[in-house]
Amino acid sequence: MCPPEHFTVDYAINPWMDTSVPVDSGLALKQWAILRDTLTDLGHAVHVIDAKPELPDMVYAANGAFSVDGTVYGARFRYPQRVGEAAEHRKFYESTVNWTTKQGDSVNEGEGDFAYLPAAYGGMILAGHGFRTEPAAHLEAQEILGRPVISLQLVDPAFYHLDTALAALDDRHITYYPEAFSEASRRVLRQLFPDAVIADRGDAEAFGLNLVSDGRHVILNTEARAMGEKVRAHGYQPVHVELGELKRGGGSVKCVVAELRG
Repeated sequence: MCPPEHFTVDYAINPWMDTSVPVDSGLALKQWAILRDTLTDLGHAVHVIDAKPELPDMVYAANGAFSVDGTVYGARFRYPQRVGEAAEHRKFYESTVNWTTKQGDSVNEGEGDFAYLPAAYGGMILAGHGFRTEPAAHLEAQEILGRPVISLQLVDPAFYHLDTALAALDDRHITYYPEAFSEASRRVLRQLFPDAVIADRGDAEAFGLNLVSDGRHVILNTEARAMGEKVRAHGYQPVHVELGELKRGGGSVKCVVAELRG
């Protein structure tokens, strides 16, 4: 995680960003700290990297890389405002956890567009494209990480990253909002995950799919109450955290958390 010490909305690179309303930086930092404490209270170790004043979106740590079994596929951001974040995340992976970091040539935005299910078909990556990550990055990820990659096309600009439209609930089960995907991608998802938890547009617009799950607890923002009840009905325990200020930048719980897979 990276604290929102310099978080602002001074430019708009997704439909959720409104530059006309100032960010309450104190509230953003307080909400972020509550999420961090929630994760540690649930027994998870949290590493915190330093925020950089020239990189206001660094709080969305999930976008910096994607790791599987100690190998890291480094991000290459689409927009120039975020390009510098990739190097900061690479330094963390190489110096703090001593993992192997590999950089591809294609634009990709880390866990924003990649999800991993270790027990599905022996370990499978779901990968989004359409707005940020290039389709060619899916092949790079497969070669670098040694796991099969299923490409999914996003078609609604409101859900510009995979992690706004789909989430892994445990090692083999997912939840997703079908209308965020092309019809062909929906068919693939229906075939692979017939028992998925299906979200509606209200759930997705509340960023209810931008969640973090440890297989039992599903951490999601307070606005996504209906989504919380859906995962509860499938045997998971929802844990709600207020992240309204950080949502103004186009992200919620998942965007703020990079999951480490050693």
